[in-house]
Amino acid sequence: MGISRGVALTRGARLEVVTIAWMAAGMVARLEARTTQISAVLLVLLCAYVVLSSVAGLALRIIPSASIPGIAISAIALVAMPLLARAKHRVNRILDSPSLRADIAETVSCAYLAATTLAGLAVAMVTGWWWMQYLAALALLVWLVPETREALEERRHNGASQGDKGRNDE
Repeated sequence: MGISRGVALTRGARLEVVTIAWMAAGMVARLEARTTQISAVLLVLLCAYVVLSSVAGLALRIIPSASIPGIAISAIALVAMPLLARAKHRVNRILDSPSLRADIAETVSCAYLAATTLAGLAVAMVTGWWWMQYLAALALLVWLVPETREALEERRHNGASQGDKGRNDE
């Protein structure tokens, strides 16, 4: 009698562990889908910001001014962000996470924006071409738009698979 009770408890514990693991996997999938959506939206907003601020700056002839804190932050970002993106990429080789992939794109975008800011500032200081920083920012869209498109496709794919899971679970 004692042995069968012990076997039943062991089987019950295994079933409980499997159930908890199954529930956790569902939560991770939902969290992954949500963070992918957030990253995709942030990339869209970044594209919109680059376009609007550049077009407005050019149209209104707003001459960018240099600031020591801005230059320092851009220089730090130019060095730190590629290192951070590389570390995230190493982690993502194991995880294969769409949301982390989108986050890596955001991190690389930060480095590119910093480089664009510094290059635009340097060219403007040397040549007097105040508009160069805006054109450089618009050129960044050549890289940023495809990354954003990929994040949106991942968002659609994750959202569709999450919707299917929700219907099957009910």
